Amino acid sequence: MFLNLTTIYRLEGKICYCGLKFCLNLAPNSSKFNTEVINKSVSDHHIETIMALFNVRVYGLLVNEHNEILISDEQEYGYQFTKFPGGGLELGEGLIDGLKREFMEECNVEIEVLEHFYTTDFYLKSAFNDSQIISVYYWVKNLTSLDLDFKTKIFDFDGTVEPLQSFRWASLTDLKVSDMTFPIDQHVVKLLNKQK
Repeated sequence: MFLNLTTIYRLEGKICYCGLKFCLNLAPNSSKFNTEVINKSVSDHHIETIMALFNVRVYGLLVNEHNEILISDEQEYGYQFTKFPGGGLELGEGLIDGLKREFMEECNVEIEVLEHFYTTDFYLKSAFNDSQIISVYYWVKNLTSLDLDFKTKIFDFDGTVEPLQSFRWASLTDLKVSDMTFPIDQHVVKLLNKQK
C-alpha cells in the first residue's frame, strides 16, 4: 500500500505520521488501517523512519508595493536554508487550504491565492529524505497586514532553539538563483527572471 505522506514513523508497533499526530494501527497480515489521535512526542532512539514516495509541497510568491518578494530564511535539523514561504501538505488537505494554513502558521497573515505559477515538472529528490518532491507555486497577496520583524541580513534569527525562521524582502528585479538554497526554488527564480 502506498501512503502519500511526508514522513511516517514506527513507534511501539504503530506506524505514526508525526506532523498530524495520527497513528495508523496495522494488524499483522491486514491491509486495513484504523486511525487514532496520539499526543506523545517521538524521541529519536525509538524511531525507525519510513519515507513515503511523494512529498507534496506548496509555496506562495508574495510581492509588495516596492516590487520585492517575500523570502524565508530557516534553520532546522542543523541546516540553514532560504526558500519561499510555504511547506508540506497535511493529510486530507488541498493545495489552496494548505498554502493558506502555511502563511497563517509562518506569517500570521491571511492570504488570497491569485494564480498558479509553476508545478515541478522534473524529478527532484528531497534534501532531507528519499522522497520525491512535487512543489506547487502560486502568486498570492496578503489580505491582512504583514506584522513581521523583517530582516535585512540572511539567517538573522531571533533565538537559538530550532526550528528557526526569519523573513526578508528581496528585490524581484535583483533576485538571483544563488539567493535560494534548494534546486526547485532556484528553478522558480529562473522562471521569474524570464518574466522581467
